[in-house]
Amino acid sequence: MSLQREITLRFLAEPGDVNFSGKVHGGAVMRWIDLAGFACAMGWSGMYCVTVYVGGIAFENPIAIGDLVEVRARMMLTGSSSMHVGIEVCARDPRGEAIRRTTHCMMVFVAMADGKPAPVPAFEPVTDEERELQDYARRIGALRARRRQREVALTRLHIEVLDRAECIGRALGQRELVLRGDLGEHG
Repeated sequence: MSLQREITLRFLAEPGDVNFSGKVHGGAVMRWIDLAGFACAMGWSGMYCVTVYVGGIAFENPIAIGDLVEVRARMMLTGSSSMHVGIEVCARDPRGEAIRRTTHCMMVFVAMADGKPAPVPAFEPVTDEERELQDYARRIGALRARRRQREVALTRLHIEVLDRAECIGRALGQRELVLRGDLGEHG
C-alpha cells in the first residue's frame, strides 16, 4: 500500500461561495479544509476517518470569487489510530497574481473500522520541514491535554461547589421553616 503523505486540491472559487462583502465566506473555506484533511487522512490510513479536532484556524487574507484556490493537506503526526494533518489554503488571481496564503489550521482524524478506532501506519518525517511540523503537532497535542486536565478539574470543582450550595440551601430552608413554624410533621 502506498501511503499518501499529502494532497493538494485545486479549483476556482465560485459565486455560490460568496459572502455579503463579495469574498468567499469562512464556512466555504472550512468545508474545503475538511475535504482536503479527510482525503489526506484517508489516503494515509486507507480507511474511513472521522474528524475529532480542528484548531488554530486563522483567516489571514480574503479569497475573491474566481481566484484559483489550493488547499494543501499534509500528514504531521500519527498516534495509534489518530492522524494530525496540517492544512494550508492559498489563492491567487489566475491572471498572474502572486499566490498568497489565506488560511491555515491543524486537524486530527481517527481511522475507523467497524465503528471503532483502527490502527494507522506510523508517520516518519523525512524532511526538516516535516520534522518541524511533527514537533509543532506534538506541542499542540500537549497543550490540548493540559487544557483538558484543567477543564476536568474545573468541572469537578464546579460540581463540588454546587453540591455544597445545595446542602447549604437545604439547611437554610429547614432553618427558615423552623423559624416560621411550618415544619409540621416533618420537624
